[in-house]
Amino acid sequence: MNPSSNKQKSERVTFEPSTLQASWKSHLQGLRQLEREAYAFILEFLEEEHMSEFAKRKFLSAVETLSSAVRAQADGNMDNYYPKAILAKKIEILILEESTEILMGNMRQQAMLCIVVLSQVNPPFRLSQKLDLVNVGVSSLFSLPPIMPSLYRRDNASLYLQTFQALDDMLQALVMDGMNPNMLILQHFLEIILPWSSLSDKVHEQMRALGTISRLLRFICSFPELSHMEEFSMSGKLMSIFGLFCMDCNHEISKEASEALHYLFKILVLQRSVKQKTETILKDLQKHFHGAWLASLQDLTLFFKKYLTPEERADMIMVSMEAMTNTSRHDISAASKMLKMILKYTIPEIGKVPEIIQYIYYHMNIITETTAQKTIKKILYLLSQYYTDEVILTLLKIEDQSQKGVCRPWEILASFPKGYEMIMDYLLQRLTPHQRSKDQEPSHRTEISPLIATRAIHELLLEPSRRMEVQSFFSSLFMALLFQISFLVVEVDTEISQDQQHIAECVDPISSTVEALKTLMRSSGYGDYVSSIQRHGGWWLLVNPERHYDGVTVLARSLVINNCWHNRPLFSSIIRFLQDPDCKNHLTALVFLTELLQCPDVAALVDDFTTRILANWFKSEEPAIVKPLLQMLEVFAKHENMVRRLRILQPYVLNCCYSSNSDIVLETLLVLKNLLSHLTWRHSSSFLIQLTFTLVPFFEEVSEHLRLAAFEIYESLLAKVKKRSLVFPLKHQILNLLVPLVLHLRDVNTDVALICRSALCHTAAMLRWSKLKAVFAEKDVWNILGALLEQETNKALWFLKQCVALFKSPQVPIRWAAVWFAGQIIQTLDLEEIDEIEEAYTALRHMQRDSDPMVSCLTTQTFYILEAKKKLLLAKAPTSCRRRPQRHYF
Repeated sequence: MNPSSNKQKSERVTFEPSTLQASWKSHLQGLRQLEREAYAFILEFLEEEHMSEFAKRKFLSAVETLSSAVRAQADGNMDNYYPKAILAKKIEILILEESTEILMGNMRQQAMLCIVVLSQVNPPFRLSQKLDLVNVGVSSLFSLPPIMPSLYRRDNASLYLQTFQALDDMLQALVMDGMNPNMLILQHFLEIILPWSSLSDKVHEQMRALGTISRLLRFICSFPELSHMEEFSMSGKLMSIFGLFCMDCNHEISKEASEALHYLFKILVLQRSVKQKTETILKDLQKHFHGAWLASLQDLTLFFKKYLTPEERADMIMVSMEAMTNTSRHDISAASKMLKMILKYTIPEIGKVPEIIQYIYYHMNIITETTAQKTIKKILYLLSQYYTDEVILTLLKIEDQSQKGVCRPWEILASFPKGYEMIMDYLLQRLTPHQRSKDQEPSHRTEISPLIATRAIHELLLEPSRRMEVQSFFSSLFMALLFQISFLVVEVDTEISQDQQHIAECVDPISSTVEALKTLMRSSGYGDYVSSIQRHGGWWLLVNPERHYDGVTVLARSLVINNCWHNRPLFSSIIRFLQDPDCKNHLTALVFLTELLQCPDVAALVDDFTTRILANWFKSEEPAIVKPLLQMLEVFAKHENMVRRLRILQPYVLNCCYSSNSDIVLETLLVLKNLLSHLTWRHSSSFLIQLTFTLVPFFEEVSEHLRLAAFEIYESLLAKVKKRSLVFPLKHQILNLLVPLVLHLRDVNTDVALICRSALCHTAAMLRWSKLKAVFAEKDVWNILGALLEQETNKALWFLKQCVALFKSPQVPIRWAAVWFAGQIIQTLDLEEIDEIEEAYTALRHMQRDSDPMVSCLTTQTFYILEAKKKLLLAKAPTSCRRRPQRHYF
């Protein structure tokens, strides 16, 4: 048996007559005789398995007659007489039974017009029913062969024309939803019709499809309101297909496409333009109707930018790119021309960027034609400019999911010098979000994380074609990658969006960032530096949380030792970075800068402005920040240019001595100790004098480390003072610290005692006390105090004041010696002078309650002696006429 007869038999519509008669009998009363006869014939026809051509035509006429009757009724419904769906399915079968090899008779035409009438009665066709009817009608007509030359060609052409007009009528009837066309239904129709133009290689099929679409769009143009226009999403795809066909070498195809494009433009203008401008735009469109393809392309560019949604623009680009994979050189050329035209100037917002990038990635190797390759590269370049985040994310995601090496998109991105710099600069901003300027903030839907930016930078650095461009942003990129490593190693993990999570999980963030930094150095010609850092364990230290900043130091030291050309740009980048008081990774910057300043070329760049930026960071109370700043002082002191800038830092450094953090204080004193070896009195006299006053509180510190450091600094400072420099206030301060130096010879820390003896010898030499210098060098505390009081009797009250200050010393031996020397001094005073030292007497009385019994006991004994001395002086007072030498109480 013939397979087609089997199919027809299986699709034959059957029903039970008794059931139908019981259900529809009551509705037959309202029909006229002709309509009843039509109804009866429908029932009879549907009962038969094989019907003649005449019976088929009569059946279609009967359906039209019954439909007209139902339509005339107020609440008419075809299902009250016979299921409308069954009738439509039967008509569909009749169309399918027609030959696709030749058009004979008007059966198709009558069947389609019958659908038109049937569509005008209730119930409405469901969408699936409409699509079946359209699919059958289109395939039945489009697949017919073209009209061949013959004696009957005119009659044949007329039959073709009438049949296609019937198809147009059917499509127009089915596209309606109430009083207006439904654009969602149109979209479904177009999905059926378009493949006959875009996938077919037969000219007549392409022409029929384009012509049918054109006439359907022209019909829709006549309606001011369209249903579901907002959901119609095929405009971009249609514009691309029509635009390509406008450049077809076949004039008829080009003409049909141009008309279809014109009516599509008209729909978009009517539905999406501002009402006041609609008439003007329509007039301009009419001028180009049936014009040259260049005019159509110009309109295409306008509508691409102003009337399409971002997703529709993406569809237009995608369709054009798909045409580039065609084997036809004409199709490739047409697609290239259209893409160049619509993307010639500023690119508007485009959707579906990941889909476009994926298509380029997987089809780049398929596109071999030179012009097409350039066009595809240009698209990738433009998207990377305006949608850098989405392009980068998509490329990394594809490479993680597929075999690497299928395509070289990074090579394409690197092939445009300006584009390469732009992308690198953009990625650098993503890597350092704190440095991004507000006016450059892009309005992208997606924003890549610093981790993703690092991976993209690494990929671009691997491309050898842009080595020269790398030099221009080496310093900024170097510091950004180093800061990123610091953040990953020292700080907590950063949060990234869910769609980027799988990309970040594909690699270890720290390792990939370190590799990016190595690649940057190699790309810039510093491969030897990478090896040197490796030999010194710098890369291992850099990723070690406990030793990270040691790694930063090794990294910077390598650049200094090798006299890296980029040291100066690196310095400028760091200073710009440190200008922001809220910047992150400032500790990394300071540690790196401390080492970088060792480079003479860098040191020569330091000016007052730079120094003040560094000085502001002294305001921080974090020991980790203050420590590298203090270490910089030693570097400043070693270079002639920077020594002059120390005056700016000196107040901040001295202020660190008063910090509430003991670690900062100790570090400051240790640095000052080392700093003195590099300072000269000629350049730093003011700072050194101020330092002598700053050190005083530390001489009585409980902490032996602080106390020893303070005395060591003072001893070193005295060694720098020349006799000619000994003027006020320095001389006054040196004399003011004389007694503390002597008494600290009894310091519990023997190192302090040794330092104090050396300081006393320096003091004697400066003051030209030759006799006392020998005493200071060899004698004990008591002999020194006695000799000092004997030689400098006129300074007795000054020495007494110094003793009183030492009553508060935390060390018992020093308090004991201070009380003893105070007693010795008072014994040398006369009655008039004793009356002037009431404050000293008060302090001495307080020492009777000292916590140490030896001190309190000595104080009591001293009071007895002084009382006895006072009584003796009172007894001698009337007869005494001798003048005592004048005392000085500073």
